[in-house]
Amino acid sequence: MERLREMLASLSLTALDAKLEALLEQASKKEPSYAEFLLETLEAEVDARRQRYLKTRLQLAHLPYVKTFEQFDFSFQPSIDERQVRELQTLRFVHEASNVILLGPPGVGKTHLAVALAEAAIRAGQPAYFMTAHDLVDDLGRAYREGRLDRRMKVYLAPKVLIIDEMGYLPLDDLGAMIFFQLVSARYERGSIVLTSNKSYGDWGGIFGDPIIATAILDRLLHHSTTINIRGESYRLKDRRRAGLVPLRGQEGGPAAALSGAPSSATPKARRLKASLGSAPVGAPESRF
Repeated sequence: MERLREMLASLSLTALDAKLEALLEQASKKEPSYAEFLLETLEAEVDARRQRYLKTRLQLAHLPYVKTFEQFDFSFQPSIDERQVRELQTLRFVHEASNVILLGPPGVGKTHLAVALAEAAIRAGQPAYFMTAHDLVDDLGRAYREGRLDRRMKVYLAPKVLIIDEMGYLPLDDLGAMIFFQLVSARYERGSIVLTSNKSYGDWGGIFGDPIIATAILDRLLHHSTTINIRGESYRLKDRRRAGLVPLRGQEGGPAAALSGAPSSATPKARRLKASLGSAPVGAPESRF
């Protein structure tokens, strides 16, 4: 046994070493064939390594929490086409480098679905990375001012799935809008973006400060994409209703209204911004307006 453990340690078969006595005791009772015993021991090691890999990848993905599709309550959000979500779960959109846009008011499960897509991608061996829109733009803006934007941009271009959460909760300044455009352009038809927003597309001109930039960004995001518009009530509000802290549904002004909005009017700086966006970042497609 001592010699066997030394060999397992030299081969870094740590999981097999930890389960060795249990596996040997089980084998003495079942008396499997040599091939069956070898297969069982190797499966124990492979499974342990896979779990360690998934744990590391989930940590590197910077997810705020781990949620799965099985934990999502589709019955509470009847506006969602469950078949459409199950299709996304196959990850075909990742292989096609297309995008997923989740729209809806706060608390309806947009981030849950985005994280579930990231978790499914990681389990399938596809790297993913999560950031809120504000933190992402703030990070790249700081890199721009320090003269290392190209190097930092690679962090957000590398993963097959980039999750951008909470787009629209805070407006972007001119630099943030341009940097976001560069990121979307660089990932266009090369990697998937899963984006959540509480704003309808018609309101994106206000997010970026100008409808010209908003149109350019939407042009790339929506060319190959799936949009899921969730028009339901907040899960957090549901829990408060159960606790009697707010009126029951039907006893107040009704459930959260569907997102709507009209495009913002053009601003005087539109021509300047259009000119500044005329050159796409290295490796990105030519700008189209």
